[in-house]
Amino acid sequence: MQDKLIDNLAYLGLSHLKTEIHPMLENAVRQNMPLVDFFHSVINAEVTEKRRRSAERRISQAHFPQKKTLESFDWGHPDKINEELVRYLFTLKFAETHQNIAFLGLPGLGKSHLMTAIGLRACANSYSVLYETAANIINHLQAAQAAGNFMRVLKSYTKVDILCIDEIGYLPIDQHGANMLFQVISSRYERGSIILTSNKAFKNWSEIFNDSTITSAILDRLLHHCEVVTIEGRSYRMTARRK
Repeated sequence: MQDKLIDNLAYLGLSHLKTEIHPMLENAVRQNMPLVDFFHSVINAEVTEKRRRSAERRISQAHFPQKKTLESFDWGHPDKINEELVRYLFTLKFAETHQNIAFLGLPGLGKSHLMTAIGLRACANSYSVLYETAANIINHLQAAQAAGNFMRVLKSYTKVDILCIDEIGYLPIDQHGANMLFQVISSRYERGSIILTSNKAFKNWSEIFNDSTITSAILDRLLHHCEVVTIEGRSYRMTARRK
């Protein structure tokens, strides 16, 4: 009967119970656990494990360069940051309504840290997330266009619940690249959330794209539903180096 039970659990895809059922049965017998409580505990254990594995899979598919958390963010370093707003964003309400988030500030102030931390929180709460730098998005789309599979690659940036675009403004973007990025942003408009970081204020984004028309079109879609977090202060990395 025990072998048949293991086989049935394997057939049903209950991999966690397949390996843990015997210790759970022994524990239930020792505690004289009611049958209803036993079934509740084993089902809850399997659900918890499935959710853990799903979250790990979403995190792997997101391609974050590193793992960051809200708890590890140094609130004392920036001279100015709206902590209340940032903590509210970690409730993920923005994702429910397809709103965007923009972290603006000079390099070394924790913009990418907070974006990654929100992305990881979203993965743990069943949202699909993808991280990429603005430059890489443009390069991938340009290569896809040359290879004849542009729409397939574009879809990879539009199908996820949350797209994290890092480092907008760190490198100049030509008109063709700006058009590529616009297609991503336009395709996601009111359909999925974008979290972005930039070292330039929105009023200076025309310097990034060198085209006032495409800049206005991008900002129009990004800012229609957007929470903006401006961070001010000195670079954490430069401060640490001086110390």
